[in-house]
Amino acid sequence: MTVATEETTAKSGATKKATRKTAKETTKETTGRSRNDAPRASSSPRRPGAGQIAADAARQLLELTGREAEGVTGLEKTDDGWQVEVEVVEVRRIPNTTDVLAIYQVDVDEDGRLEGYHRVRRYVRGSAGDD
Repeated sequence: MTVATEETTAKSGATKKATRKTAKETTKETTGRSRNDAPRASSSPRRPGAGQIAADAARQLLELTGREAEGVTGLEKTDDGWQVEVEVVEVRRIPNTTDVLAIYQVDVDEDGRLEGYHRVRRYVRGSAGDD
C-alpha cells in the first residue's frame, strides 16, 4: 500500500468514528440516554387507584350481564383485592321512577380483574328503601 492510500484509509476510518460518535451523541441529546441505555421498569408495578378499580368493576359487570350501571354505591379494600357495589338497571320502565334496580357486589383482585359477583338486593327506583 502506498503512503497516500494509507492516509486516505486512516482519514476514512477517522471520519467513520467521528460519524458514529456524533450519532451516539445525537441520540443521547434527543432522548436523554445513549443508544445502549434501555428504559428501566420501576421496581414495583403501579397498582390502579380506587377510582379506576370501581370503573373497571362496573365495566366488567356490564360485559358479563349486559346491564347498564347507574353508578358505584360502595367500594371497600379487602385482604386480597377490592369489593365494589354497583347499582344497575335490571328493567327499564315508563315512567323511569318504576325502573327495577339492583345492587351487585363485585369482587376484584388488586389489579382490578373480576373474580366474582352476585346480586345483593333488587328494588324499584321510586320506592322508599330500608337504607
